[in-house]
Amino acid sequence: MTPIAAAQAARIAWAAGVVFHAGDHPLPEGGFWAQWDPRLDAALVLLAAGAVYSLGWWRLRRAGHGGLATGWRLAAYGSGLAVAAFSLMGPVDVLQELLFAIHMVQHLLLMLVAAPLLVLAAPFPMSLWGLPAGARRTVGRWMAPATRTRRILDRATGPWLVLTVHLATIWLWHTPAGYNGALRHPWVHDVQHITFFGTALAFWWCTAAAEPTLQPRLGYGLRLALVLMALFQTQILSIIIAMADRPLYGFYTTVPRLWGLSVMDDQRWSGVIMWVPGGLWYVMTAVLLLERMMSRQERTVRRLAARRAPAPALLGDPPAA
Repeated sequence: MTPIAAAQAARIAWAAGVVFHAGDHPLPEGGFWAQWDPRLDAALVLLAAGAVYSLGWWRLRRAGHGGLATGWRLAAYGSGLAVAAFSLMGPVDVLQELLFAIHMVQHLLLMLVAAPLLVLAAPFPMSLWGLPAGARRTVGRWMAPATRTRRILDRATGPWLVLTVHLATIWLWHTPAGYNGALRHPWVHDVQHITFFGTALAFWWCTAAAEPTLQPRLGYGLRLALVLMALFQTQILSIIIAMADRPLYGFYTTVPRLWGLSVMDDQRWSGVIMWVPGGLWYVMTAVLLLERMMSRQERTVRRLAARRAPAPALLGDPPAA
């Protein structure tokens, strides 16, 4: 047995060790919320990101940019980091190796909750101001419009390319080979989470038109189309998972069962979780974008109508002959 395989086996044994049997229904010892697996690497990355952002937020506030460095953005960033920490080190991370449904919740938290919260917090300008002055100037030079780095970023962040890469990442990792490989090899699992989270950040960056806008600012119609395409593709995948008549991922047939859920019931619940709560998140985003688009169109119509309205007659003007 290789060291990686031995480490994975030990991790599964530890996760299974938190289980005791109450009749026919295994339950986590100490309850669901008692299961935590602190990871030094994840904790350090999240703490560093929070520290740099907070310092940049404070510096921007002191420099008089309170319109950008608002309290709600700081709260959104902290909430996004908290959700990411819960996903990577909390009960869902401990028990995802025993239940596919919990694993699905973990991925949705990373892609549909943590990622958009961080994007809404305008992380680039805040984090840039959190860097030392020399590093900040260096990044500024890299991001200048005529630089090679900026040209590469412009090409890599096209909305349709971002959408395609994000959806391809979701589909490929949900193939039996991809999903089983991630569950059996910790480093592959880390790559899975990084690609899920990274492509989700790029997708929500385009959808929210967050700063910096490397592309021309996307209209509400295009952003709505991106969300609806993501909704359509993930709904197809969730239906395939929920309606499958056999286990799709052999890994879950080899681990202890929790809460009396069979392998097939667990798989159906996973599909339903992606189908309903996951789909609802995209639907709410689409409704918000549609409302914003209609409001903008209404304001435009009102401005045009005001310009075309005849000027009122001045007091004292003689009546027309």
